Amino acid sequence: MSGFQAKLERFESLAAECDLIAKKSDGSNRELYLRAGRHYRDLANEVRALIASFDIAA
Repeated sequence: MSGFQAKLERFESLAAECDLIAKKSDGSNRELYLRAGRHYRDLANEVRALIASFDIAA
């Protein structure tokens, strides 16, 4: 379970980093980092749901 928690924290961290870089970028780079941030947030949400499903099953 701790492996999933580590992945969740990593995806959340990457999403935050992408948002920060996007704020400092311009044009197409901004859009690239915004899309990457959304992708990492989606992954974090999937891992969060997976962890919650384990909690429900226990």
